[in-house]
Amino acid sequence: MLYVDIPTRSEFKALNDLRSDACVSIYLKTTPLTQESDASRIELGNLCRQAREQLEAESFDKRRLASLMEEFDVLAEDEEFWRLQANSLAVLATPDSLRTFRLANHLTPMVEVADRFHLNPLLRAITFPHSAYILAFSENAVRLVEMNADLPATTLKIVGMPKSAASAVGKSTINDRSPSGRIHGLEGQNVRLQQYARKVDAALRPFLTGREIPMILAATGRMMSVYRAVNSYPYLLPGGIETSPDRISDADLAQAARPVLDAAYAGEIEELKALYEKRAGEGRATTDISDAARAATFGAVGWLMVDIDSVVPGTVDEETGAVEFAEGADARSYGLVDEIAGRALSSGARVLGVRRADLPRQAELAAILRYPI
Repeated sequence: MLYVDIPTRSEFKALNDLRSDACVSIYLKTTPLTQESDASRIELGNLCRQAREQLEAESFDKRRLASLMEEFDVLAEDEEFWRLQANSLAVLATPDSLRTFRLANHLTPMVEVADRFHLNPLLRAITFPHSAYILAFSENAVRLVEMNADLPATTLKIVGMPKSAASAVGKSTINDRSPSGRIHGLEGQNVRLQQYARKVDAALRPFLTGREIPMILAATGRMMSVYRAVNSYPYLLPGGIETSPDRISDADLAQAARPVLDAAYAGEIEELKALYEKRAGEGRATTDISDAARAATFGAVGWLMVDIDSVVPGTVDEETGAVEFAEGADARSYGLVDEIAGRALSSGARVLGVRRADLPRQAELAAILRYPI
């Protein structure tokens, strides 16, 4: 089992806004196999040593440095913490605080030291969290299942959710073909299924309002089309699990949902790549770091895709967005792509952390602009 901590967007923004005399960002590979965790702890020690050497080279205050290294020592000795891990670990520390995030995706080991955190690798977890709701919808029953990367799938209790199509319309069955009122037979059955679907949608609405988690529909072809016709949740995915969910466990539904979720993420990237090429022809897209930094500084970035493994050291002017590249990583510089992502987020841009192979022209980043600059 993977033990995962994914930062929320508000947590990510708070980390992005934090400034300190020393912000150390460490990413390393870990394992959910407790008996093999010693290698990760050794790797953490090696990366901490690199951070200390960078700070010592800048004549960093010795007492503040001692406080920082003590934070790392306490973490390294925490047996319970290392017993429960995932595939990667993010450690974000200052002399005054330390935060960790256990991540499902496999990250490249690295250490960055600056006056701000290096957060690009975390963007992948936020962009594609592998969490979803599954609406198991049939004539006989309906339930909403929550799936996450780190926890067993569970059925959620939704206030006002009908138990079945018959109960939703006050009937013992909706398959009665005898005349009753103005509607009967197959026509009557279709009308009652639509009434049922609307009641399900109405029950879900208070729970789903304000959420952006994808929802996957599990239903037979007929029931799927009935529900899609009345659905009001904007994050219902076009792909679904086309089978009756009545006898499928929550765990098996979650397993069937993962390929649907992966396909949706892949489709989103392909759509953005196509949009990038279209906007490039209009002078509203760039893969140039200097141009993207200036655009992000002035709030001109609408969409941004960044390579989560990219580390291009340098600085960006706070007022003009002018880039100054550094020859190598040190405590005075920081990741330029990371800084551009932070500025774009602050101005309301949608930022996705992806692999280099998924970027247009396999650049460090790809920015789609709100207007030409």
